[in-house]
Amino acid sequence: MELPVVNEKGTFVVISDIELKKESMKEFKEWFSESNKVVSKFDGFIARRLLESQDGKHRIIVMFRDRESFAKMHQTPEHMALHNKAVTFMARPPQPSFYSVIAE
Repeated sequence: MELPVVNEKGTFVVISDIELKKESMKEFKEWFSESNKVVSKFDGFIARRLLESQDGKHRIIVMFRDRESFAKMHQTPEHMALHNKAVTFMARPPQPSFYSVIAE
């Protein structure tokens, strides 16, 4: 997927370190792909990816047009349901960091 050029407000990026329960990895990957269908319908959504490092650690990257559209999505019942399901696969809650793209 080619990412769009940054608009005048920039692009809002959330990178969350997650620790998955060993037994839930396969199911979480399937659920993550399905849940992207819900998240992608929110205004301002750009991309959401699950990453795995060579040493088996996991991160989720979420990109939205701006902080406001991300915050608006975060306040919906759909997001609450997704978040509640996601944490059932995790050994601990996600650890998010927030960024704005400032150059390409």
